[in-house]
Amino acid sequence: MLLHVLHETVYDYAPAVRTAQHMAHLRPADHATQRLLAHRLTVEPEPAQQVEAQDVYGNTRAFFSLDAAHDRLRVVAESTVSTSAPAVPASRVPWEEVRERMRYQRGARYDPAAEFSFSSPYVPRDEAFVSYAQPVFTPGRPLQEAAVALMARIHADFTYETTATDVNTPALEALALRKGVCQDLAHVMLGCLRSLGLPARYVSGYLLTEPPPGQPRLVGSDASHAWVSVYLPADKAGQGQWLDLDPTNDRPAGEDYVTLAVGRDFSDVSPMRGVIHGGASHTLRVAVTVTPMESPSPSPAP
Repeated sequence: MLLHVLHETVYDYAPAVRTAQHMAHLRPADHATQRLLAHRLTVEPEPAQQVEAQDVYGNTRAFFSLDAAHDRLRVVAESTVSTSAPAVPASRVPWEEVRERMRYQRGARYDPAAEFSFSSPYVPRDEAFVSYAQPVFTPGRPLQEAAVALMARIHADFTYETTATDVNTPALEALALRKGVCQDLAHVMLGCLRSLGLPARYVSGYLLTEPPPGQPRLVGSDASHAWVSVYLPADKAGQGQWLDLDPTNDRPAGEDYVTLAVGRDFSDVSPMRGVIHGGASHTLRVAVTVTPMESPSPSPAP
């Protein structure tokens, strides 16, 4: 599937910001089932410095700074990606066995995925998560099967409500509320998996949404999305796989998903964050449009 993504972020400040430094995770990933064909990041006003680099998780992030006063900041990321449906793994490894593999044991083979089984700023390990997950994580159940069941349980139990939480809501609070947005549902699922000793990552990106029949696609009507990637070790010696599951929509991620970045939780991969000098108050507007395309882009992304 060929997809065009337009992500616009606008800040209006009062009074004007005097200087600013920002970090953005807005460049889609390039991996086996997603090829980045074109990408452009436009910042207005023009920054004094703008560079790209990889973070510790392999995501490409952009840093830019502004050293002149400005009462508006506009950041537009435009990308074209080619996606394909990921191969669905068929792992039968019991979840308890995976938990034991992730524990540190002297002389045992180290699996880098183990670092995603610990607490993170928004997602602690807590008995409340264990209690919520236990009905589907029954003894001897394969991790893949249990994770899919956990995804379905969160989808059924939680109400999608945009005003119930904000970007700083901790996962335990979202669990108690049984409400939230995609970020919250992903954080709750991460909390459940990690509290059981299982590695799981937070994934930020986009989802192609179709307008109602007969209605045109509205520019800017979509939004950023978030889901979970759970690690499935190989049955025998070999390379494990990550399985992307979306508790907001109760489905595995497919070719209609675009991955931006992966991390421990939202704090690692927020689309934009920064430090400003001035601008005591501000308003924020974010508009995302994901559009299917009919012909491929002729050249890879710079």
